[in-house]
Amino acid sequence: MAIIASNLQAVRAAMAAAAVLADRTADEVTLLAVSKTFPATAVRSAFQAGQRRFAESYLQEALDKIAALDDLGIEWHFIGPVQSNKTRPIAEHFCWVHSVDRLKIAERLSAQRPVSLPPLQCCLQVNISDEDSKSGVRPDEVSQLAHEIARLPNLQLRGLMAVPAPTDDPLVQRAAFARLRELYLQLKSEGLPLDTLSMGMSHDFAAAIAEGATIVRIGSAIFGERNYSAR
Repeated sequence: MAIIASNLQAVRAAMAAAAVLADRTADEVTLLAVSKTFPATAVRSAFQAGQRRFAESYLQEALDKIAALDDLGIEWHFIGPVQSNKTRPIAEHFCWVHSVDRLKIAERLSAQRPVSLPPLQCCLQVNISDEDSKSGVRPDEVSQLAHEIARLPNLQLRGLMAVPAPTDDPLVQRAAFARLRELYLQLKSEGLPLDTLSMGMSHDFAAAIAEGATIVRIGSAIFGERNYSAR
């Protein structure tokens, strides 16, 4: 727990410093702890260190953790690809979905969201670097899909999410995030009441904050390097 708490403190300090450099305040950016592949005990340690929002990508793993940590009142975010046959448990167990990229998926999430719960908060995932291996809607299709999703009941479209192609070049990082911000501002100019740019991870969150990120999704800088072979 001490290592996770120390890592969280360091990440929050780095986020605050990046915000200052961007003439922003630290409270304009929310930290989302990406706990995929890490055990429920690690999530509990982060919660005890003050973290309240956690993200998962693998549904069954997430559902197991949600059940194991039900006593904590965590705000759970789903950030992985959403398959049609998995929309119901996502609609039932998560507060946010960052990875909506098809109208069919949004329609199923809307229809399957329990009426006893608040609207499911969602972001439209954009394939901002045009990678064949990445999920996400193409930039030129964002506007139409966003307006279609915004009309659905039981969902609240909050903004855009992207996972740009990895690079260590801060200028290239910023350019990708700037493209997402431009799409976001275009949608706002079209009348959509958006407030969220979910962008930036452990290796590039400073660049994302410089370009207007409101949520950064950070995993390894908090929990350590992942061992995917253990899944």
